[in-house]
Amino acid sequence: MTTTSPTPDITDTAAGTAASTPAGSSPRAFVTAPADPPSAVTTALTYAGRTIRQFLRTPQLLVVNSVTSIMFLLIFRYVFGGAIATGDVAYVDFLIPALAAVSGLFAGGAVGVAEDVDSGMFDRLRSLPVPRPAVLLGRSLADTALITWGTFISVVVGFAVGFRVHAGIAGAVAGLALCVLFAAAFSWLQVFLGLVSGSAQAAQGISFSVFPLIFVSSAYVPVKSMPGWMQPIAENQPVTAMVGAVRSLVLGGDTEALLGHSTTWFVFRAIAWSVLILVVFASLSARRFARL
Repeated sequence: MTTTSPTPDITDTAAGTAASTPAGSSPRAFVTAPADPPSAVTTALTYAGRTIRQFLRTPQLLVVNSVTSIMFLLIFRYVFGGAIATGDVAYVDFLIPALAAVSGLFAGGAVGVAEDVDSGMFDRLRSLPVPRPAVLLGRSLADTALITWGTFISVVVGFAVGFRVHAGIAGAVAGLALCVLFAAAFSWLQVFLGLVSGSAQAAQGISFSVFPLIFVSSAYVPVKSMPGWMQPIAENQPVTAMVGAVRSLVLGGDTEALLGHSTTWFVFRAIAWSVLILVVFASLSARRFARL
């Protein structure tokens, strides 16, 4: 014979709970408190890891980033290089440090940020108990890693087409460190453009607005070859300082006569521009993210 256990009555359960709860205390006092929210570092690294996995699952992002740099490298190396005078410095040695320095402006990170806005990813993260600026920091870290990958590809292809380091290992390592710093600074510019664009298609177009910074600089031609009215503009903008710093570190004293300033002069200005760009656009991005 099967015995059916009686179903406990709600009132019995409530009574039991009341009996097991000390007088004067509330049952809520025995509920486990939620865990502490994740720190800014944990949030940033988690979001960066998510974005990098997204890159790996859509390898066309890596391919497009690499192909863009290689395309400009080959065009200027073999199509325009023979018509550009760079003194005693071979044009390929003049070109490759510039491409490494400005890789962040070709990365197109603004599109990825705009897609996260459109998909509601940022809305979901804003509803969680996480530090909001850390989400953008994670995106910047992931974009910096992608830009560094593109820089590595450009340098490898550059060696294949004749580029050589003339200032030793220390100069090459210092130049690469500056390229990573520039990538981090430019990633915040891309984050801001993605937040204000409104859509991925608009972000794609807005990204091209930074191209004058590249071409009105010493990236592809010496500043002295430009019209007189344009030379002060090209001489006093961030890309020229960054490109000059990497060139000076990688090629050594051979560039000082061509560029007109010492390595220290270029490196100081490049770091100052990078810090300024990073601080300004990180602040603007955080304010914009808070208003989404």
